[in-house]
Amino acid sequence: MTPSTSTDYYDYEYNVTPISPCNTYSINYLGAQLSTLYYVMFVFSLFGNGLVFVIIHRFQKLTSVTNIFLLNLVLSSLIFTSSLPFWGVYQQLSNWIFGTTMCKIVGSVYFLGFYSSVLFLTLLTFDRHVAVVYPLAASQVRRRSYAIVSCAVVWLVSLLACIKPMILYRPFTFLGNTVFCDEYYNIDSINASHLRSAGFYLQLFIFFLFPLAIILYCYIRITIAVVLSKIATKFKTVRLVFIIVLLFFACWTPFNIVLLTYDNVSTCDKVQRMGYALQVTRTIAYVYFCISPIFYTFVGKKFQNYFRLLLVKHFPGLTSFVTVSHTTRSTTTKMATSPVY
Repeated sequence: MTPSTSTDYYDYEYNVTPISPCNTYSINYLGAQLSTLYYVMFVFSLFGNGLVFVIIHRFQKLTSVTNIFLLNLVLSSLIFTSSLPFWGVYQQLSNWIFGTTMCKIVGSVYFLGFYSSVLFLTLLTFDRHVAVVYPLAASQVRRRSYAIVSCAVVWLVSLLACIKPMILYRPFTFLGNTVFCDEYYNIDSINASHLRSAGFYLQLFIFFLFPLAIILYCYIRITIAVVLSKIATKFKTVRLVFIIVLLFFACWTPFNIVLLTYDNVSTCDKVQRMGYALQVTRTIAYVYFCISPIFYTFVGKKFQNYFRLLLVKHFPGLTSFVTVSHTTRSTTTKMATSPVY
């Protein structure tokens, strides 16, 4: 079913006040077509992140600080992508059909997964920074208790940031019989404009610009330390996290830029152009959560060996085609404590 034609633009996940009466059927239609990718992302993420989860749990037993962080990052990605099938149906029908409770749950899960993913990426990068730049101090600080407390803080901050969508997300009727699921600001004693702006800038500064600044600083320090040390193994250790972080911000920066500039549009033509940009950049941003497992799998050599070992174990017929290194076999016996990558 194609989206219904409307005269006002309304974004499904961000409450945007319409600027002017403007036919945006083509924008809604583009969003409905792109939303078919949400199902592919969900299945791919479920398989990819699930595979990472199984390998970390099976071969590492959470004995490494980095693996604890990585496992929580996988969990946050799975939480985020679990909301995509609902958004996909929503955009294709141009109508919310799942009821009030699911509207609140899906809206909250979306933001919880997004916020926690950003913070765990930042935490992973900071942890690599400590391990590489301050190796002596890191041996004293980077213990299991440090990882557990850090993860607990990240989840707590993410949950607190989700209070607003938890309270405000609800289905409501707009433009005739169309039911929307979004943050509903038409509540007594609530200043809708100020609350919407506060939520946007909270996400922009705390969950995008601040993590970006920390990550850039950490990788500048890491790069300097690696170059000065001339130790190739250190470079290999930080390479995976660097690729994951770079991929994340490459996918999410265009979306944040579009959101930041959207309030300045003043004509129907600009509304249409920004609408197209919002649909496309949002889909690119979501792609991150399903393609990141590819980098977990194909960048880390240990991860590749563990994956081959799983294949050989469950499909013995592949033994002639899949090579498993002796290091990996011994590692699985001893349950090594080094990170997966």
